[in-house]
Amino acid sequence: MTNLSATGWGAPLSADARKVMLLGSGELGKEVVLEAMRLGLEVIAVDSYANAPAMQVAHRAYEIDMLDSAKLRYLIEQEQPHLIVPEVEAIATDTLLALEAEGWSVIPTARATRLTMNREGIRRLAAEDLGLKTSPYRFAETEAEYQDAVQVLGLPCVVKPIMSSSGKGQSLVRQESDVITAWQYARSAGRSKSERVIVEGFINFDVEITLLTVRAQDGTFFCPPIGHRQADGDYRESWQPCPLPPATLAECQRIAQVITDALGGWGIFGVELFIAGDPAQPQTVYFSEVSPRPHDTGMVTLISQNMSEFELHVRAIAGLPIGSIELFQPGASAVILAPGSSENPRFAGLAEALSVPTSKLRLFGKPRSHKNRRMGVALALGDSPEQARERAIACADKVQILL
Repeated sequence: MTNLSATGWGAPLSADARKVMLLGSGELGKEVVLEAMRLGLEVIAVDSYANAPAMQVAHRAYEIDMLDSAKLRYLIEQEQPHLIVPEVEAIATDTLLALEAEGWSVIPTARATRLTMNREGIRRLAAEDLGLKTSPYRFAETEAEYQDAVQVLGLPCVVKPIMSSSGKGQSLVRQESDVITAWQYARSAGRSKSERVIVEGFINFDVEITLLTVRAQDGTFFCPPIGHRQADGDYRESWQPCPLPPATLAECQRIAQVITDALGGWGIFGVELFIAGDPAQPQTVYFSEVSPRPHDTGMVTLISQNMSEFELHVRAIAGLPIGSIELFQPGASAVILAPGSSENPRFAGLAEALSVPTSKLRLFGKPRSHKNRRMGVALALGDSPEQARERAIACADKVQILL
């Protein structure tokens, strides 16, 4: 792991600059770029399409197919970045493993990137190697294997591609008539060339949280837990803090430390957990997934904490200390979704949206829209998580996307 802070760095674009290459340049990457620039780092943004959000604020940008090993290696060797920071799933991870073996620094590690970008790898690590409690699961490559998995696990069950993000390809199968549709959707919507899917037994959980966990040179740190609501497998709103009994919080932190220690490296990890049971009684905590980078539900930290998840990530990967993470006030985020497709989406209603008390907007600058594409997020504070949620939703509802 390269420790940038050990030697310091010069100004961006100078001979002594320290370069960070972002592989994936969406809305989360955009915030990472801004935080890196605040610390005087030079940033190169890469994605598969032009004018992605992070590209608009980086020093340089490249449009390549990141699943193409030769193109990815050529670009990295050309730019000579000090840190390679994957931000999406669609990357040639075998190339990252080879580059790391040659001495390049991949965040948090190439192994962690490979495992977490493949649901089979991370689920086997968590459940089979580390003994963490998860939902029951089966993997399937053929339709016959898939049908057998559904039969074993029963209905309802959840079907997902091995590689995908933002809920793409994910289905909750409640009845027999949905079984084949879910199989076809998972195979068509994944981000890799693999046709394997994961079938998970449904957990009747009471609370779903993200526990942002930071591994840095001065230790492991936890942000206050973030509650979130999903629809169609993708997040729609999040709030912080999500109140948990002390024993439940301690178990969440234990699980998060176990999985992030196993993955290693520095940076922020979004650990997703299911919590089942009455808060007045001992609760059961299930590991769901982990992302070795800022998490979409963590956008609430742009308003709620002394350091956002993006600042925490950049501090950690640069070898800088974290210190303490403090919650300013209960906060919430609510997504702004496109109503349809457009090659030139425009925004209206911003003044009305920002008339909501304590509200802020982050419009991502995506050049094109399609139905339900996340185009921005509304943020708000409140005296309680409930009030913050009401304000964030009210702010988001007033934004209009014109197609």
